[in-house]
Amino acid sequence: MDLNEYLGLFLDESIEHLQAINSSLLIFEQRLDDEAVIDQIFRSAHTLKGMAGTMGYDAIADLTHEMESALDLVRSKTQPATPELIDVLFVAAEQLETMVEDISQGGTGKLDVATTVVRLKQFINMDSEPSQDTDKPAATVMKNFECDVYSESVVRQSMASGYQAYVITVELSADVILKAARVYMVFDRLQNLGDVILSNPTSDELEQEQFETRFDVLFVTMKSADDIQSEVKAVSEVAQVLIQPFEVPVEPAAAATLLEPVETPVINPATDTSNETQTPVAAKTIRVNLERIDRLMNLFEEFIIDRGRLERIAAEAGSSDLTETVERIKRGTNELQSLVLTLRMMPIEQVFNRFPRMVRSVSKDVGKNIKLHITGAETELDRTVIDEIGDPLVHLIRNAVDHGIESKADRILAGKAVEGNLSLRAYHSGNRVFIEIEDDGAGINQERVTKIALEKGLLTEEEAALLTPEEVSMLLFAPGFSTAETVTDLSGRGVGLDVVKSKIESLGGEVFVETKRGEGTIFRISLPLTLSIISAMLVKLGEETYAIPLTAILETTSLKQDAILQAHREKVFDFRGQLVPLISLNQVYGLPHAEADAYSVVVVRSGEKLAGLIVSELIGQQEIVMKPLGSYLEGIRAISGATILGDGQVALIIDSNALLRK
Repeated sequence: MDLNEYLGLFLDESIEHLQAINSSLLIFEQRLDDEAVIDQIFRSAHTLKGMAGTMGYDAIADLTHEMESALDLVRSKTQPATPELIDVLFVAAEQLETMVEDISQGGTGKLDVATTVVRLKQFINMDSEPSQDTDKPAATVMKNFECDVYSESVVRQSMASGYQAYVITVELSADVILKAARVYMVFDRLQNLGDVILSNPTSDELEQEQFETRFDVLFVTMKSADDIQSEVKAVSEVAQVLIQPFEVPVEPAAAATLLEPVETPVINPATDTSNETQTPVAAKTIRVNLERIDRLMNLFEEFIIDRGRLERIAAEAGSSDLTETVERIKRGTNELQSLVLTLRMMPIEQVFNRFPRMVRSVSKDVGKNIKLHITGAETELDRTVIDEIGDPLVHLIRNAVDHGIESKADRILAGKAVEGNLSLRAYHSGNRVFIEIEDDGAGINQERVTKIALEKGLLTEEEAALLTPEEVSMLLFAPGFSTAETVTDLSGRGVGLDVVKSKIESLGGEVFVETKRGEGTIFRISLPLTLSIISAMLVKLGEETYAIPLTAILETTSLKQDAILQAHREKVFDFRGQLVPLISLNQVYGLPHAEADAYSVVVVRSGEKLAGLIVSELIGQQEIVMKPLGSYLEGIRAISGATILGDGQVALIIDSNALLRK
């Protein structure tokens, strides 16, 4: 059997289980006696071990096996959880992520985890006194039996139908010959009484005689324990049979209030009562290869272009039947467009989930006490952007922990709480998604930033004197710029925030900085919601057609010449009691500009800033497909891409955010 065909499924499910482990470990650290959380970590580790063993990734299987063993001691209350165990479990989770990432990149998934395994074994063997009495294995056998979620479900359903579940421990004679044959005979007799759900060791290991003389069986039956005892003992060379009721582990639903579940029941607050039990409704989902979604998107983009051409032909033909048909097509494709775009949208929580553990680890490294607050993790973003935004966010968060938030002593001197606060937020605004990383630290020392920039030759004294506070803060993104005085694992190596800025801009995004001395700093990232189909207003600039994204537009208006005012040597106009600057797009793009008695103006917004864009003519609204300009034309000011119109012409797409940044 070729296991490569299951590699994608293995990676997807491994990532889900690792996220569950990370989330649960953070809760476990706060509530060491929470059995539901311990159960969740154990299940995820057990499932990951099984998948890795099947796929042949032994390093992952070995590490998760030791995690299971340690966690089982905690959940059986044999040993209490310790801070040392929590630390080593976090290290193990990080190493598992590293191995899974290596596999996703085409590697073997091998990593030296010997130190972590030794630390886990030390916990497992701590104060252990294994009993040599074979007559008393009952409690340990019953609790240590490894049972996956599927098997648990089968047991529950069987018990609901009147069956009993037992763990049967069979001890063969020390001088047994042909152990596999004896195991087969035991299984054959059990099958006459009920159903074998699982065995430990596995059936393959039993067949290959990869065990000593003892094995366990999870068994469901309507027969009594005495019937089972007599039937199994009838097999020759069976020395002892011990039968114990199987304790079904805590239902996964018990952890639902603590963890982020995959499937959540929908409850109507108006009809929910404390005496009624809500039944979860499972969402039916399938995994679809991303390449297929990309192909679907590309085909639909071409269809949108052809639809625009069809609308143009219908308008020129003047046929009512054709116009009506085109309108029906337009309504259907609008709904289809929304559905296709949704297929590529994913919640940003997939990126955010990695940061609680990272902040915990990094804050410990630098000796700070920092609490991370996450909001808006459900905000959806294009899959392409999701895949790329992780590294820039890691850099910014590590920067906030290392540089932004002060040490404990400095916070006390500043009259602040010892615990620093780091907030990670995501939210929609128009056709953009904003991600903010805010700390309540000391803020940016702009005088020091300017001094370092001068020392590095990034600007002259004259240029420095003209910089606004916002421009000084943006110096942090200059190549090679660093305020670190000493080289550490986190900073001072010459790899600064310029990498962050380059990556975000390559995604069509922007990054801004707000800071207040002594109060903190906000890094704000603006990203496009999607990179493909948008609604836009088509306008004329001379003889050329341009497109302005509709989500950036507040309204359109006609402005007479005498309504144009002058303020600070710039043209402005009164927009509902507010003076708003006017920008002539003809002048911006070097096109012929003619004076007129009245102008068509498009009022746009970027954050809190407003501007009126003067255009030659308004054409109308249209769905357009955004296409990148390519490396040869990239960098053109205030142009974010291009689109193909219904008549085959190419129209450039105006980036109003860039226009308002000047």
